[in-house]
Amino acid sequence: MPRIESKVRTLVSDDDEMRAAVETVLERADDGEVKWLDVKGDISSGQWGRLIEKGVLVEGEEGFELADADATREGLEPASASASATSSGSSSDDDSSWSTYDKGAAVVTLGLFVGYSWKPLRDVIGTVMDVPLSPLQEFLPFYAVVMVLALATGLYSTLLQANLMDMDKMSEYQERMQEIQERRKEAKEAGDDEALDAIQEEQMDAMGDQLGMFKEQFRPMVWIMFLTIPVFLWMYWTIGVGGNATAHHDLEPLVLPLRGQVAWTESVIGPIQAWIVWYFLCSMGFTQIIRKSLNIDISPTSA
Repeated sequence: MPRIESKVRTLVSDDDEMRAAVETVLERADDGEVKWLDVKGDISSGQWGRLIEKGVLVEGEEGFELADADATREGLEPASASASATSSGSSSDDDSSWSTYDKGAAVVTLGLFVGYSWKPLRDVIGTVMDVPLSPLQEFLPFYAVVMVLALATGLYSTLLQANLMDMDKMSEYQERMQEIQERRKEAKEAGDDEALDAIQEEQMDAMGDQLGMFKEQFRPMVWIMFLTIPVFLWMYWTIGVGGNATAHHDLEPLVLPLRGQVAWTESVIGPIQAWIVWYFLCSMGFTQIIRKSLNIDISPTSA
């Protein structure tokens, strides 16, 4: 738990008595729990209370126990040594978080983007996608087909985000950055230039965490785009969107709320065409329903 390590380092910074208190608790808690009576003669009640307040000590069955003994020991080490170990560990985690399949999907996704502007590729993908999707269009009006596609993309997007994003790791990233900002604010208010310099160095080290959080967020997006871009290119191909494009199916006009009957390629919100407005309305609605129904929350939560 990097946040425990950071909290311990903050507590013992320039406070030898607090460092001694943490070491005493570590020594007495080797067998598990530690009670106030076990350390009463060696640390003050204020120091004991701060350890509980900061979450270094958490309630156990009969007394208190260390939330993370290893992280607590690391918090007693010099910042440079711990930061180096953390940086090395983060680098290893980031390298392993993206598999060969993830990287391959990213490359293919970049190639699929070309289809938006290059008609030959759009025609190829549209023709291939039309094989499984044209039977659906025979039974349903096109607006309903778009609804089905929006439902499908919303479902797999939610599942991919829930399964490919490490929410615990992202929570740790956010908590660490928030804690650094709070300590920076306190040091600035106290006029402690030495502490500000140390916190500035810690912020620079934490930039690796920011990169790690970005990679965690982008990983499911690669797979979402990998699956969704062909769907969009099929709609481009079917409706006839883009330069020199022609519609490949006869489509009835769309009826939009507050707008009435419009052509699929008619601009309804600035330059945004009717088909994309309809798709996003359906997608946003279905995605919210799916998340509520499956009780999936893709936002990081504090531990």
